[in-house]
Amino acid sequence: MNTRLVNLVIDAARPEVLADFWAALLGWDVAVEDLGEVDVRAPETDGWDLDLVFVPVPDPKEVKNRIHLDLASKTPEHQAALVARALELGGDRVDVGQGAVPWVVLADPEGNEFCVLEPRERYAETGAVASILVDAHDPEKLAAFWAGLTGRPVEAREGDVLVGLRAPSGRGPWLEFLRNDDAKRGKNRVHLDVAPPAGADHAAAVREVVAAGAAPADLGGPPLPWRVLTDPEGNEFCVLTPR
Repeated sequence: MNTRLVNLVIDAARPEVLADFWAALLGWDVAVEDLGEVDVRAPETDGWDLDLVFVPVPDPKEVKNRIHLDLASKTPEHQAALVARALELGGDRVDVGQGAVPWVVLADPEGNEFCVLEPRERYAETGAVASILVDAHDPEKLAAFWAGLTGRPVEAREGDVLVGLRAPSGRGPWLEFLRNDDAKRGKNRVHLDVAPPAGADHAAAVREVVAAGAAPADLGGPPLPWRVLTDPEGNEFCVLTPR
């Protein structure tokens, strides 16, 4: 499939506030503010080739997100400093049943979970964000679907528990699928956007994605220029117009 990742989208009651939190925590910039949407963009040195996009929604967060960010740290002191900075900016510690682990589980000001990882060699060159982590009933199968969708090869496996995709450039965050048997409940508040390249046929790209295992998703509302689909485990994502 000739599509690539372009956005990680986060539903928000107050997009500007949430974007400011993440920009300050990651050291990135607020790049776009348009009709309530706010985009946060990494510096080129981070190798992150997609924006964090915060969009306004009226519904409150009610369940644990199935997609979250893992932040990278270089030393134990750096990890502690990141945790302290997140708490100072309005984040909170949260318990999702992690037990005694070397990483720290936090939530942003609207309750979206994220982790500050201890130093790990795999993430030494990712920049501020180590990984986009997706809960999966079948990590191998879901990773195969997203590998085809994004052009990212499988470059890490931890038994049948985790499968990781790396950007072809070798820079920026991993896209990882972690075994989790929890049932999906309701629309995800965090989702991925993909897009075909400029000049491509959007309808043909959507048909190709559906043929690979995606399904149309009717979320109601007016017609949109992009298409909303779900992956093989029901996670919503968007196929945007060519760019």
